[in-house]
Amino acid sequence: MVASANHSRPGSDHPAGGRGFAVYLHWPFCLAKCPYCDFNSHVRESIDQNAWRRALLDEVDRAASRLPGRRVDSIFFGGGTPSLMPPDTVAALIDRIAHCWNLEGDAEITLEANPTSVEAGRFRAYADAGVNRLSLGVQALNDGDLRRLGRNHDAGQAMAALLLARETFPRCNFDLIYARPGQSLSDWRSELGQALDLQPGHLSLYQLSIEKGTAFDGTVRPAEEDLAADLFELTQTLCDDAGLPAYEISNHAAPGQESRHNLTYWRYGEYLGLGPGAHGRLLIDGERVATSQRTSPENWLAGDGRSKESVLSVEERATEMLMMGLRLTRGVNGADFLTEVGVPLAEWLDGSSLDQLLRQKLLSWHGEDLAASRDGLQVLNAVLAELLP
Repeated sequence: MVASANHSRPGSDHPAGGRGFAVYLHWPFCLAKCPYCDFNSHVRESIDQNAWRRALLDEVDRAASRLPGRRVDSIFFGGGTPSLMPPDTVAALIDRIAHCWNLEGDAEITLEANPTSVEAGRFRAYADAGVNRLSLGVQALNDGDLRRLGRNHDAGQAMAALLLARETFPRCNFDLIYARPGQSLSDWRSELGQALDLQPGHLSLYQLSIEKGTAFDGTVRPAEEDLAADLFELTQTLCDDAGLPAYEISNHAAPGQESRHNLTYWRYGEYLGLGPGAHGRLLIDGERVATSQRTSPENWLAGDGRSKESVLSVEERATEMLMMGLRLTRGVNGADFLTEVGVPLAEWLDGSSLDQLLRQKLLSWHGEDLAASRDGLQVLNAVLAELLP
């Protein structure tokens, strides 16, 4: 159980210039593999829960010995389906993080969940363990599309889980996928309107993308470009009118309800990734270090060489900061870029395609900060392809 007092420890700091230190814990197991999913998720008949708990706790201890004195702003249990984790494992991990570092008194602690009745019944236990933000993978609000997306819940279960989550957790998010096969503008207007009628504090709204190696690859076609653009524009308009403006290309929130954990990624803060397939970006001895954990659950659990590391060059750091920061509606912070790269952003981009993108009004300067316009966000991959070498 996490105590409510501030877990302050001497010498705490934020090496990434105040952009945060976040801890991500990956639970790689699901009840079934969704046909659109390319995440590191696996279906297993049995899981040694005690072994997984010990291994994750050991990884926290190992990381803490290398990264002393950090202030933890957020913890995120992702997957896979982390709401299949025993609540006492979640509690033990939160407690261990609080013991090893300074876990801020108002730290955001998020757990992803699916709205099946079994998982929804655990909500109170997760809240008692210290989780204060739930992210619910709803994906659609009609039974036909839920079946086509390979989900294990129906619309009724989704609504029941949403209502229970709002009663149980101080903050909630839920995900929807749009631009689904056969979905029209009027279909999405109705469905998104139904979601907004619930007055959520945060919505994650993703256009369906067909990823290589998934069951949808080669069997499902993405939405036509013009329809996808119209669906994106409709999404922005409806969310703006409902008081949930976009703060990132796919994420909408009421003021103050933004995901602090994900903002650490997009602002290029420091984040620790633990568990199979998890990635991290850490500052160690003045270097930005990229970490990645082995993807196979069995190999990861065996404990040999769980993590790989590489020091990122200045060019790689600049590229990553632009790729992440331009996803935000506020864009890349020029002062943070200078701190990270050592060169002003405008100087770094001199000689690139920046001027053309500015003339096309796909990008714009806001003082020293560079942001994509709404039109630019719609075609961000193309903008980045032009801007970056």
